[in-house]
Amino acid sequence: MVRRKNHCAYGFDLKSRRDSTSVCEGAPKVFRQRNSQRFIMEISKAEIASATATVAQTPATTSNELRGAEILVKALQAEGVKYIWGYPGGAVLHIYDAFYKQDTIQHILVRHEQAAVHAADGYARATGEVGVAMVTSGPGVTNAITGIATAYMDSIPMVIVTGQVPTHAIGLDAFQECDTVGITRPIVKHNFLVKDARDLAETMKKAFHIARTGRPGPVVVDIPKDVSFKKVAYSGYPETVEMRSYNPVRKGHGGQIRKALQLLLAAKRPYIYTGGGVLLSNASAELRTLVDMLGYPCTNTLMGLGAYPASDRKFLGMLGMHGTVEANNAMQHCDVLLAVGARFDDRVIGNPKHFAQNERKIIHIDIDPSSISKRVRVDIPIVGDVKDVLSEMIAMIKEGAAKPDANALGAWWDTIEGWRKRDCLKYDHGKGDVIKPQYVVETLWNMTKDVETYITSDVGQHQMWAAQYYRFDEPRRWINSGGLGTMGVGIPYAMGIKLAKPEAEVFCVTGEGSVQMCIQELSTCLQYNTPIKIVALNNRYLGMVRQWQEIDYEGRYSHSYMDALPNFVKLAEAYGHVGMLIEKPQDVEPALREARKLKDRTVFMDFRTDPTENVFPMVKAGMGITEMLLGSEDL
Repeated sequence: MVRRKNHCAYGFDLKSRRDSTSVCEGAPKVFRQRNSQRFIMEISKAEIASATATVAQTPATTSNELRGAEILVKALQAEGVKYIWGYPGGAVLHIYDAFYKQDTIQHILVRHEQAAVHAADGYARATGEVGVAMVTSGPGVTNAITGIATAYMDSIPMVIVTGQVPTHAIGLDAFQECDTVGITRPIVKHNFLVKDARDLAETMKKAFHIARTGRPGPVVVDIPKDVSFKKVAYSGYPETVEMRSYNPVRKGHGGQIRKALQLLLAAKRPYIYTGGGVLLSNASAELRTLVDMLGYPCTNTLMGLGAYPASDRKFLGMLGMHGTVEANNAMQHCDVLLAVGARFDDRVIGNPKHFAQNERKIIHIDIDPSSISKRVRVDIPIVGDVKDVLSEMIAMIKEGAAKPDANALGAWWDTIEGWRKRDCLKYDHGKGDVIKPQYVVETLWNMTKDVETYITSDVGQHQMWAAQYYRFDEPRRWINSGGLGTMGVGIPYAMGIKLAKPEAEVFCVTGEGSVQMCIQELSTCLQYNTPIKIVALNNRYLGMVRQWQEIDYEGRYSHSYMDALPNFVKLAEAYGHVGMLIEKPQDVEPALREARKLKDRTVFMDFRTDPTENVFPMVKAGMGITEMLLGSEDL
C-alpha cells in the first residue's frame, strides 16, 4: 500500500501554501524569490529596509580600499562562483556581512557544516566546476572534516573557506580555535592560512587553480577574523597565477603513447579498465571513441560509472568487490590491460598477490604520477591528462595502419560471453510478498533512463544495488562517496545537484541508517526549494554490516539492527515535504510514478525491503577478484 499525506508541522495544506503567501499564525512569512518555483523563508522587505537603514548612513568605502571580506567576495565572483554552501559563526561574520551586500552569489544555509561541504562536493561532481563551502572556526571546521576528507579521497575540486580566530590569538587556545591547517593537512590537496588581507586575492587565485588543475582536490583557505575585517588597498583580482612548485603535466609523452599503442594493438586478450579520472578529465567522449574504434571490452570502477555506456555490449559491468563475473574474470585473464584514470585500489583488484598470479602487460594513464605503480607494477606509465592522452592515442590509431588481431579478439569475446551467460546479477524476485531492493532500483532505471536523471547514494548495500542495477549511460550522473565511503552524503549531494540542474530529476538512493546522518538537510531542501526524490531502501538493518556479520561472524548481528526507527513519512511531513510508505512489490512502480509527478516537491519514499537480502557477487576481504561469492548457496 502507498500511504501519502500532504500536511506539514504547521497543519496547513502544502498545495495551498505554494499558491499563496498567507500561512497559519506563527509560521514564518513566505515570499517568491527569482522565479515562481523558488520560495525561501525570509524576513519581509520592510524588515530588510529597516535593518539596512543604519548601514546606508555609514561612509562609503573608497574605491581602492576594501576589507578582506569584500576582497574574498570579489575573488569568488571573479571565479564565476554561483553558489556557496555554509553556516555562519563568529569568525566569519565579517565575511557574511560582505555577502549580505552582494547579489550575484547565492548562499545556501545548511543545517550542519558537514552537509555544506557534501552539497558543494555533489555540485562539483555533477558540473565539473569547483564547489565552494564556508564554515566558521573551531567546531565549524571539525564538523566539515568528514566532507573535506570525502572530497579528497575522490579527487573532487573544491575550495573550503574557514574562519579562524584573530591572528594575535592563534595558538592561545582562544574561544572556538583549532589548528585548521594542521588538522586538514592530510586530507587536502593544499591549504593556506592568510595572515595579511593584502595576500587574500592572490591566495584565492592559487586555491582555485590548485583545486581544479592536475589531479583535482579540495583546498582549504583559513582566514582569521581580523584579516577579513582589515581594510587594505585592492588593485584587482589576478588574471593568472604562477607557482614554481606546482606545474602539473597535461600532455603525455609521445614515445610512451606510441609504445602503449603498439602493445595494445598486438594484444590477444585486451581489456580497458577505467576509473573516476575519465570523468574528472571530461574524457568520456574520447574513451567511447577509443573503445568503439578498437572493439575491446571495457569496464568502469564504482567511481567511473557512466564514462562508457552501460547499455553498450562492449561494457562488461562494474568490476571489483561487487563487480560482475565477466568484468572480474576479464581483469584477471587479459594479456594487455589499459588502465585509464584508475588507481588499482583494494576494492577493485582484491588481493594484490592473487592479481599478480597471471602475467599481463599494464599500461597506466594518470595525471598523478604518485598513483602509478603504487599498488601494482606498471609496464608503460603515461603521466598526463586523460583527455589529452586519449585524444593523441586516437589520432595515432587513425594515422597508422596497424589494426587489432580480429581472430584473437573474436576468441576473447567468445570467452567473455561464456562468463556473461552466468547472469551473475540475476536475483530471486520472491513470492511477491516482500519488496526486493534490486527491483526498486531496476524499476527506477526503467522509468528514468530516457530523461536527464542524477542518482546520488549514501553508503552500504543500497549503494551497491544502485551501482549494479541502474545502468548509467552518461557521465557525471552517478554521484556517490567511493574512496572514503561516507554515510550521510546522499541528501546533501542531491540538493547540491538540484540547484545546478533544476530541470533534471534527482534521486537519492539511501538506507534507513545512512539517511539519518544528514536528514536535517530536509529543512534546507524546503528553504531553497530543491525538490529531490528520496528512495529509502529500508531493511531495518545496517545492511552491509549485517551482511558481513552473516558471512564472516557466524550470524552474530552485533549492533546492526535498527530497532528504534522514526516514522519517515511523518518526519518528511514535519519538514514540509511529502512522505510515502511502500510495503508491497505491486506498489513500487505506482509510488515512483506518483513521486515523479510531484515535480516541485521533495518526496521521501520509505520502501520496506527484504531484510535478509545480500549484495552479490561479493569478494571477501583478502581474496582475489575471481574468488567470488555469487549467492547464498556459496556461503
